[in-house]
Amino acid sequence: MENNGNDYIVIKALENGVNISGITRGRDTKLHHTEKIDKNEILIAQFTEQTSAMKIRGNVELYTKHGVIKSGE
Repeated sequence: MENNGNDYIVIKALENGVNISGITRGRDTKLHHTEKIDKNEILIAQFTEQTSAMKIRGNVELYTKHGVIKSGE
């Protein structure tokens, strides 16, 4: 598998109703995609040419190449 520099993150919901929003790059930043996941569901996400940031609302475990981050504590 070729590594094109686009990092993956894994988001595990620790509660129902966690919201994940992708935010665009460029002069006008906008929300371009939103997902909602429930407790113990996992979402695998990737930063791309269009996605420069993600906003996560809710209690999650976030797995990255830099380690694990827990929100809501």
